[in-house]
Amino acid sequence: MRKPNHSDLLLSLASGTVLLGFAVNACAQQEKQLDAVVVSASRTEQKRFDAAASVDAVAIDPFRTASPLVNMSELLSAVPGIQIRERQNYAQDLQLSVRGFGTRSTFGVRGVRILIDGIPATMPDGQGQAATATLNSTRSIEILRGPLAQLYGNAAGGVVQVLTNDPPLAPQPPMASLSLGAGSYGQRQTGFTVAGGRSVLGGLLDVSHYETDGYRDHSAAERTQLNGKVLWRPTNNTRITGVVNVFRQPLAQDPLGLTRAQFEQNPRQVVPAALTFDTRKSVEQQQAGLVIEHKLDRSNTLNGRLYAGTRQVHQTLAFSGAAANSSGGVVDLDNHYRGIGVSWTHATKANGMPLNWTIGMEADDLDQARKGFVNNNGTSGALRRDELDGARNVDLFGQLDWTFAPQWKATAGVRSSRVRLSVDDRYVTVASPNDSGSVDYRNTSPVLGLVWYVNNDLNIYGNLGRGFETPTLAESAYRAGATGPNLGLQPSRSLQGEVGMKWRSGAQSLDLALFNARSRDEIVPQTTENGRSIFQNIDKVQRRGIEASWRNDIGRYSTQLAYTLLDAQFRQSFLTGQNTVVATGNRLPGAPMHSLVTQLEYRPASGLSTAIEVRLESRAYVDDLNTEAASGYGVVNLRAGQELRAGAMKWYLYGRLDNVFDKQYAGSVIVNDGNRRFFEPAAGRRVFIGMRAML
Repeated sequence: MRKPNHSDLLLSLASGTVLLGFAVNACAQQEKQLDAVVVSASRTEQKRFDAAASVDAVAIDPFRTASPLVNMSELLSAVPGIQIRERQNYAQDLQLSVRGFGTRSTFGVRGVRILIDGIPATMPDGQGQAATATLNSTRSIEILRGPLAQLYGNAAGGVVQVLTNDPPLAPQPPMASLSLGAGSYGQRQTGFTVAGGRSVLGGLLDVSHYETDGYRDHSAAERTQLNGKVLWRPTNNTRITGVVNVFRQPLAQDPLGLTRAQFEQNPRQVVPAALTFDTRKSVEQQQAGLVIEHKLDRSNTLNGRLYAGTRQVHQTLAFSGAAANSSGGVVDLDNHYRGIGVSWTHATKANGMPLNWTIGMEADDLDQARKGFVNNNGTSGALRRDELDGARNVDLFGQLDWTFAPQWKATAGVRSSRVRLSVDDRYVTVASPNDSGSVDYRNTSPVLGLVWYVNNDLNIYGNLGRGFETPTLAESAYRAGATGPNLGLQPSRSLQGEVGMKWRSGAQSLDLALFNARSRDEIVPQTTENGRSIFQNIDKVQRRGIEASWRNDIGRYSTQLAYTLLDAQFRQSFLTGQNTVVATGNRLPGAPMHSLVTQLEYRPASGLSTAIEVRLESRAYVDDLNTEAASGYGVVNLRAGQELRAGAMKWYLYGRLDNVFDKQYAGSVIVNDGNRRFFEPAAGRRVFIGMRAML
């Protein structure tokens, strides 16, 4: 695999421009997105266009989306500033980063807060999961980027909020739908949704099941998801929503990454260690929550949330972990978590102009029973770790929006956070002494913003804010040269700023943002010892860049373009655990400098709708030393769908052809992998065909 050069990137960009030139574009769904209502930027409903922040709202029609709706990566590729990668490895979840925050994660999500119907899918320590969102009943996904995201607390380099459909209340009719699909590499998908209710009380139940044999050897997976929702409107001023979510993944084989030589030889292979130790993961998660909104009067609204859940994880790693001072090669986690939040929003006027403020409190708590066992070639052996870990936070926040002149609005906010991590060591031996301990982190995150409403078609805004990110329990689990947790690891702190504009005229819209973020005490890997990743703090990390998105809607044709330039660098050299120097100017691994997506769609009033998607991405380094890089690539995807009617029944038939030209490329990278197995191959050409029926 040859290294990319500048001509490769220019050729890719040129090809995308040529393809874009063949299209003019529209679609009812895109028109709705232009005026989409968002809540992320100010915690109260407003149009996305008016929000004084970089925020996107992707509207989703679960019935007419020509995709199986298994992963969020199917839906968010055309949002600038976000990298979301489906890794062909369901044992490690999606890779998700916003403006370069979260790129260090080798599993799960770091640095980005995830919420589902207002309930956190990110734990108090900053560890998040993206796979638990049930997309078959999702109505929109909001992505908030930049300084205003800091008002969501720890690890809020960005915010991704998933909002699911409400059940229809009378006089709306009840509904029922069924979905079936199958595709390449043994993909099978089934699901159903039923929903309905009376004038004040309704319910929704969505269940989906997905299986795959996997693109690579030893990468089969199976998962079942349930989303239940009850909506009660006892009065016009009160809304009470109950949610129940179940995520069951009994099998997710882990094929591990590949070295460059292995990737070039055969991207579908699995390394021998994965077979020897039968690397895999199983997950069982159950969660319930209650969200309440009550309007006291025209000026005052109270909001509250209460939730609790459990998450059991059993994971078999690619080593034995038999040493007396090891933590084992089999991880068993039993998580119990809960949380509460309350906020008060007041709408008033100052000097005759609108002034709104919100104050609130959030508290979340996680108890994690963690055990480690020797991996006897895929089965659990002797105990090597037994501890009760804890993570909890208590946050106070406030935000004020004041339209102090007809065309000017100011925003000010602050969030005070306290995060506590603790370890109660219950496995004490001569080789593994008592390593119990705890640490408290405190931070205050202020945010200031200003927006100029130039006219009905143009807004210009700017924001400045400070944020922080604590180490997760997994990242603070080990320290160099000793047993026990690394409680001396400090939280990363950042100063972020952005300026942007939003323009729309008739069928067209253009968003542009320039951003800069500087971090100190950035959390980076120090070394990997016996399967353990040990982290350290370093200073002067910078992420800066440009985001641009353009939509053009004419009749039944639609064109969309999203471009991100991300310059993410270490601005000060530092030493790794092997006394190797990471040079000033090295790029953050997993963060490509250029990303461009174009989508061209034709959606007639009746008949076959078609679309083409082109994704271009420059190379991404795989480690802090920048010794290797995944090459840049360009891929083309096609999709088509047609709606049919038979009496009261509606049918939707769809198909996808991804990676049309069977491009071999690394869809994601495992950053700083100690075995140099950095590369996770993307799937080759693949087909998926599905059908949905709705009554």
